[in-house]
Amino acid sequence: MDNTAVVVIDMLNPYRHEDADLLVPSVRTALPRIVGLLSAARAAQVPVIYVNDNFGQWRSHHGQIVEVAMAGAHPELVEPVLPDEDSLFVVKARHSVFFETPLAYLLGTMDVGRLVLAGQVTEQCVLYSALDAHIRHLDVVVPRNAVAHIHADLAEAALRMMVENMGARVVDGPDELWPQPPAG
Repeated sequence: MDNTAVVVIDMLNPYRHEDADLLVPSVRTALPRIVGLLSAARAAQVPVIYVNDNFGQWRSHHGQIVEVAMAGAHPELVEPVLPDEDSLFVVKARHSVFFETPLAYLLGTMDVGRLVLAGQVTEQCVLYSALDAHIRHLDVVVPRNAVAHIHADLAEAALRMMVENMGARVVDGPDELWPQPPAG
């Protein structure tokens, strides 16, 4: 199992929550790298899987989640990372992308052995997802500039925990993940 998938965590966000004002500046910084990662993954035909909170609305599906996020406080942070027609989508209720979701089954059917985690929040959902991937014997890669945080110090500690405790690779960008197609 050496196939790779990119998992985009909670980027479809209305930014109307308690920590939004602390999170938004980091999302603005990470957004170009996330967009670049998605572009590189799609160019390399690497599957992209969005795993997103449903905001406690248990009748929601991915289209409604997109609508809520685009109607939120910062649609300019959502629009550049909207799923395309080839993207897969999993709804989650808690921090980990694996907790009570079909993601492990989906990855198994795709013979995925390596996850590239991007999105938010580094010290919460990204960290817990990395741990759950690790205990499922999946390799984890986190592009450090493609994750957003609420607290910078906790984000750095979370990245270090992923490396030291989970064997994750923390990289600087998509060029370290897979070969780029030749130009023009």
